[in-house]
This record gives sequence, structure tokens and C-alpha cells, in this order.
Amino acid sequence: MTNKENLESVYLSIRNGLMRAVSRLVPPKEIEDIVQETYVRICAVKTEQILHPRSFLYRTARNLALDHLKRAETRSNVSMEDESLNLDNLVDDFDQVYNQVSATQEFEHFCEAVRHLPLQCRKAFVLKKVYGYSQKEIAENLNISENTVEKHIAMGLSRCRQFMQQAPASTNEGPGSSKHREMK
Repeated sequence: MTNKENLESVYLSIRNGLMRAVSRLVPPKEIEDIVQETYVRICAVKTEQILHPRSFLYRTARNLALDHLKRAETRSNVSMEDESLNLDNLVDDFDQVYNQVSATQEFEHFCEAVRHLPLQCRKAFVLKKVYGYSQKEIAENLNISENTVEKHIAMGLSRCRQFMQQAPASTNEGPGSSKHREMK
């Protein structure tokens, strides 16, 4: 069993314990996200350097929970008294919120496109585009040739592009609109 597989099996065996530990620090709705982020972090770490995987996972989850608390505290300290309430600020705030929502919807749409990729293609694509692995590292990790990795990544890009172009992430119109009917 490789160090990466060992770390993943330790993660799976203590996942509930991580959730309990994190629940002491953050609100219930944040627990799952923090525990999942812990897993994402372990996937990005060089596992050869981890001597005590269980301790490493608990420490990572705790640090992520504390980071979350710091960000939440910073957000709550911003008061409305410090901002001048004029129309320009309201428009800027609206634009900012709109851009954030739009970006979130695009990202969710992209994630859906990735979920539609064949399994091996998805693995290679995510390792390359999300985690920044080299083709050689991906080939070793997935036990395939670098040429196959290259083909998987190219196919992933192509299929994601097609998916994104075929079905818009969102429309500003409801189910009864002509735009909605055209998409069906």
C-alpha cells in the first residue's frame, strides 16, 4: 500500500471523528465542507513526508476550522457605519454580488461538465487542471502512459468545452420563457 493509499484509508476510517472535532469549532452547516477540504488538502500533499497520518489529518481539519472562524470574524467586524450609503455604493455592491453569483454558477456548471467525463479521463483531467500534476506524475499515479494522459486531458478539455457551450449555466428567464423552450 502506497503512502497516498494509506493516508486515504486513514482519512476514511477517522472521517466521523474529524467531523466531531470540527463540530466543536464551527457551525453545523460548515462541518462537511471543512472535512471535505481536509481530504482535498491531503490529496495535494507529498505523502512521503507524513509520519503520523492520523495526527496530520486532525491537525489539518482543526487548522481549516480555525481559518474559517477567522474569516467569519473578519466579515462580522465590518460595520455598516463605516460605509456611506449612496447609490453608487449600492450599484457597486449589486455588481459585485451579481459577478460572484455568476462566477459561482459558471464554476458549478464546469464541475457538472467534469462529472460527465469518463472516469479515467476525469481523473487525469482533475489531476492536471485542479492539482497541477505533470503528465508524468499523472501517468505514474494512474498507471497509464503519458501519451494516454495527454489524450485524456485533450478529450476532457474538448468535452467540457462542448458541455459548457451546449447548456448555459443559468438563464435570467423562467420556465415559461421562449428562451427556456428553445433549449429543450
